Amino acid sequence: MFLKQKRFLILFFIVVAVTVSALLWKSEEKKNPEKDIAVIYTNDIHTYIKNRDPNDAKKAGNLSYSALSALKEDIAAQGKEVILADAGDHIQGTAYGDMDKGATIIQMMNETGYDIATLGNHEFDYGIARILELINKAEFSYLSCNFYKTDDGELVLPAYKIIEKGGVRIAFIGISTPESITKSTPTFFMDKNGNLLYDFYSGEDGSELYNAVQKAIDEAKPQADYVIALGHLGVDLSSVPYTSREVIQHTHGLDAFIDGHSHTLIEHENVPNSRGEDVLLTQTGAYFKGIGVMTIAKDGTISTEILHEYGRQNEFITETEQGWIKTIDEKLGEKIAVLDTKMFVMDPKNPAQRIVRCQETNLGDLTADSYYYFFNEKLKLNCDIAFSNGGGIRNGINPGDVSYFSAKTVHPFGNQLCVVEATGQQILDALEKGAMFAGVYDETKHIPAESGGFLHVAGMKYEIDSTVESTVQMDGNGIWLGGPTGKYKVQNVQVYNRETTQYEPLDMEKKYRLAGANYTLKNLGDGMAMFKGINPILDFVGEDYIILAEYFKSFKHGKDKFPHISTENSPLKAYKNYLLDYENPFGSGRIEINK
Repeated sequence: MFLKQKRFLILFFIVVAVTVSALLWKSEEKKNPEKDIAVIYTNDIHTYIKNRDPNDAKKAGNLSYSALSALKEDIAAQGKEVILADAGDHIQGTAYGDMDKGATIIQMMNETGYDIATLGNHEFDYGIARILELINKAEFSYLSCNFYKTDDGELVLPAYKIIEKGGVRIAFIGISTPESITKSTPTFFMDKNGNLLYDFYSGEDGSELYNAVQKAIDEAKPQADYVIALGHLGVDLSSVPYTSREVIQHTHGLDAFIDGHSHTLIEHENVPNSRGEDVLLTQTGAYFKGIGVMTIAKDGTISTEILHEYGRQNEFITETEQGWIKTIDEKLGEKIAVLDTKMFVMDPKNPAQRIVRCQETNLGDLTADSYYYFFNEKLKLNCDIAFSNGGGIRNGINPGDVSYFSAKTVHPFGNQLCVVEATGQQILDALEKGAMFAGVYDETKHIPAESGGFLHVAGMKYEIDSTVESTVQMDGNGIWLGGPTGKYKVQNVQVYNRETTQYEPLDMEKKYRLAGANYTLKNLGDGMAMFKGINPILDFVGEDYIILAEYFKSFKHGKDKFPHISTENSPLKAYKNYLLDYENPFGSGRIEINK
């Protein structure tokens, strides 16, 4: 009797094991769609309601939300299933988003018919409360598998969403860059004591991020035929170890990865996952220069195409776009000055290189000078130095009439300015943090590495030894913990003395009056925690673009009775020996990079 029971139990467990194995095999088996499925995707639109090349208006194309809506309609009319997705950084970047803190952009995304989106770092630029408010207004789903509340570890948003189309189920995994804290405003994520209320699974080696993504894949995969990541990670060298390529390499189970953040055009790249299987990686660039179309064909193959123009427009969306553009242009379009020379963000010899993030430019000088002028000549606060971070200088200016809108295009974030007292050591450490990627070459883009924290200066000059490897101490979120453990890259720092009219060596112990954006000097922007706890002498004096516009208006008038922006007409020309050269795209020699 005992032997019969034993044999029965053995047979039972064998049947169970075979059944489970069959079910697991079935869950691994991919089902092909009944009809082609088109996943239309965008990333890093940055409120360019229509494609307006930020550096050359003549290069602007016709892509827009209205073209996107028409494309969606036309693909559906071909009998294909359609899903519309965005990989982040859509509510901020120009005056069109900033004037109502992203509300109209969400309205247009609703009207266009988005299904899903993930959070980019700039979705947080109006604060946590504002993005949560906008998420509630969105008629599409926001996803993020690694954005969580620190009090209980719970995710703020769903990690994934499954969409059923063409008889198959597609799981989309949302992924947000851990750089969001330092590449937005760190204090937005903190309480009054500096403790994080919200954070991102990251890990100094990226392991927390990889684990969070793998967990979401493992939860979604048994329910889905295809698993696609919708991430805002990018492929920049400065984003290591949180890039999309690294996430793919450290996980398994993804079929494709729709990316954002680095503004890179990747139509189709195969990246091997942790099991050596190819995963399709794609990204459209930025600013509506491209719209991606990923096709899951009836035979199960996945292909991608990047469209750079589209002829038809949805008239209903066009009406919304034109109405909003007209409203803002009327507010900001008043002519206030004339620019006599082009101001650069991009390298005039290489339009792919944002040199404002890795070396001195005339526009970097101009923005820093506007702060320096305002606090010294308007407010009489005896400001010694002004900082302007390269990541906050978004667009160049062409010669001709300039307006408040021109200034807003340069500084779209609406950062408030302040003045603090900082020691020479803190100032040196900030320059060092900003220069940490100087001399590093980004193999993925074939250009020198960029950093939004690169600091342009007024009332100061300094040198960078690009041959020195950065050893700045940082935490897993890229926030400064201490100065370099080795040699400083930044050397020979000198401060302009308005009384002696000479540049003098920076005194490490002395306190200097330093002007700049709250983002850098108060809110730990770009990880500048060496200023943490500093109480401003004067705070919230005005938005950066307003201060820049005021500087425009301070230049000497021409015969047309408008100020003309040039070196000779600058009010700072009265400062003897002060470095000024707005006609040189690469600035006046305030930042020398030794190679």
